[in-house]
Amino acid sequence: MDLALNADQIAICDALDGLTRPFAAVSLHGAGFALTDPALDAALRDGGFLDVGFDPDLGTGTAAIVVERLARLPQATEAAASAILRPALGDDVTGPVCLVEAGDLRRPVRFLAPGATVVILGETVTSFVASAADLRPEPAALYGYPVATLMQWPEARRRHDLPPAEARRLGQVALAAESAGLLAAALDSVCAHVADRKQFGRPLATFQALRHRLAEAQVRTNGVYWLAMRAAHSGEPGDAALAALHAQESARQVVYDFHQFMGAMGMTLEHPLHLWTYRLKLLASELGGRGAHALAAAEALWG
Repeated sequence: MDLALNADQIAICDALDGLTRPFAAVSLHGAGFALTDPALDAALRDGGFLDVGFDPDLGTGTAAIVVERLARLPQATEAAASAILRPALGDDVTGPVCLVEAGDLRRPVRFLAPGATVVILGETVTSFVASAADLRPEPAALYGYPVATLMQWPEARRRHDLPPAEARRLGQVALAAESAGLLAAALDSVCAHVADRKQFGRPLATFQALRHRLAEAQVRTNGVYWLAMRAAHSGEPGDAALAALHAQESARQVVYDFHQFMGAMGMTLEHPLHLWTYRLKLLASELGGRGAHALAAAEALWG
């Protein structure tokens, strides 16, 4: 499978980088636990970047590339479900899109707010547009995303002609692609810090033990990216489950190291590392977590 970017994908990435460059340069002092920017969200919608999945010549593969790029930004923007899942639901579904499982009442949901489309994954795939009565805002949540708790959902919901297994597969691809971008941004942030920070008269990045662990983090980050891209292009349930499993397992392995490498700075909000790692912590529990993805991957790949 050739996963090299084609000419259209290169052009889209160049345009996306040009659009997001001013937002990436924002001052992060005092950003708090979750950083959002309505201007960025509007620019992405107006530019059509979250609609690339509707084009059959671009599809889920290009949507996953867009999601991975956007996850590197310090701002949290709802791109994964809108770009990857929404095309399978219908072009009249509006974002932000929140994917939840049928048993996920009363747990924090990313980007849940009045007007969001809540997609429920159960024996069928249904959706509804959330109102203020359906949710409880969580302004003090420490997840790196704007979240709210889903308190109820209406009996009357729209039913989609999308098999639940396909919705789950797309959700796993979205999770893996977003995790790949978050891991890459966190790793870049840590590498910049240890290259500048000196201890015993030399940069931290020159210590062999630290370099070995950073190298392992780089290998894991690369693996998450390529598995996510493979899953996005192949359309195979086993590839999607394996990509989600590796994303969640890698996040569990490297987030601790990232904060440890930062020293005391890693325990504060003075450095933006938490904007990516705290998001990874929440993603690690989505769609059943590592256990569910491991079982799904084993069943799909080995029967």
